[in-house]
Amino acid sequence: MAPVIRMTVFQLAEMTYEEVRALEAARVVAILPAGAIEAHGPHLPLSTDVIIAEAMARAGAEKLAARGYLPLILPALIYTVADFAAGFPGTISLSRETVTGLVSDIARSLSEQGFPALAIANAHLDPNHIDSIEAATAAARAEDLLTIVFPDISKKPWALMLTDEFKSGACHAGQYEGSIVLAERPELVREEIRKGLAANLASLSQAIRAGVKSFEAADGPRAYFGSPAAASAAEGRRTIDVLGSILEEAVLNELGE
Repeated sequence: MAPVIRMTVFQLAEMTYEEVRALEAARVVAILPAGAIEAHGPHLPLSTDVIIAEAMARAGAEKLAARGYLPLILPALIYTVADFAAGFPGTISLSRETVTGLVSDIARSLSEQGFPALAIANAHLDPNHIDSIEAATAAARAEDLLTIVFPDISKKPWALMLTDEFKSGACHAGQYEGSIVLAERPELVREEIRKGLAANLASLSQAIRAGVKSFEAADGPRAYFGSPAAASAAEGRRTIDVLGSILEEAVLNELGE
């Protein structure tokens, strides 16, 4: 007897192969949360981007499920290019070629199983990481694989939907990211440290455009930018909902619905 599946949002790693086989492949949207293991100030965990990406994936999946899709959340991509934070202990950085190959192989494997789309819920904004995903997207298109949906939140129109701090570019481990971690994993926030941190209003995005290659050179000696002390769980919950809407809209736009 075929397994009975009652979920509306599916977690691939928690399913059996028979449950995956029972899905209506044409309605599946695979979702890959993409983060990094890198320094996020003295107050947030190295996994901050992964936490944010998984929250975005879940919120987007719930919205897509309400539209009749079968969202299939994959285990997160947790290692990637993280060159900007390479000078800080604990950061793990891969090469661009490795990340491009990894995402391409995931896309190829899903395509071979008949799934039509892979959406990437990305929370890591290192430019080389973004370039790696874009290269994998282009490779999938050239091979006529499944559609890769990649809403780059560092660019319009998506960036304009996010918070003022995010749009300022001073948003690494600050109010924007700290709020989401407070909403999702408050036990991982070093609250006494967070509350005592002075704002660092140096814009990381402007530094990147100027050719800077590290947090230190961008005036982030403690690996944070923005206003950590202003973070709140309430803001984090609102932002997660917006991130979910971004993923939903990008999927609908790409799939022509």
